[in-house]
Amino acid sequence: MKRRTLLASMGAAALAALPPTLGVAQNAPISLDEISRYFNSFRTAQADFTQVNPDGSISTGRLMIHRPGRVRFEYDAPDRSLVLAAGGSVNIFDARSNTEPSSYPLSRTPLNLILDDTVNLSRERMVVEHYADGPTTVVVAQDPQHPEYGSIRLVFSADPTELRQWVVTDDTGRETTVILGTLRTGVSLGAMLFSIDLEMQRRGLRSNR
Repeated sequence: MKRRTLLASMGAAALAALPPTLGVAQNAPISLDEISRYFNSFRTAQADFTQVNPDGSISTGRLMIHRPGRVRFEYDAPDRSLVLAAGGSVNIFDARSNTEPSSYPLSRTPLNLILDDTVNLSRERMVVEHYADGPTTVVVAQDPQHPEYGSIRLVFSADPTELRQWVVTDDTGRETTVILGTLRTGVSLGAMLFSIDLEMQRRGLRSNR
């Protein structure tokens, strides 16, 4: 997999599970305080996902989140690629490579904004768009100190508040959409799922260091 494609895949097409917004009355958007409360209400979460890649191809798999700062994207067979964020870095396991994963700072990905220990979307200049789109609420956020890193567009349903999808725009303008199934929160996720060394051992990979 290409680095920028996988960078975009961290972090986020239409929200297929919801009806089209044409002709639907606009509701007030879910407040930023409520969305922040929603993220801060759980430390772990898991969901199946469908990913629309920048080239239009489709991938499926499972997503595991362990805040702060840990996320795992497992792709369905025959794709053995993996995206694993832990220890402040994003690590890309390319199924075609027999060496250690490529790595770069998690802080350079827009998804980092919702993986903080405490999420606060009211932080100055973090949210650049916030509006209702029919039955959903859309929030577009970026790192206020580094907008050049890209942005993440989050889509929520209401009653109860639930994250349904995100779209990550990377530093080249390429978009990747991640559409979530039911996001199960408060799940048990062992530390081994986020261990780079154990993943390398499991795959029989050698280090170049």
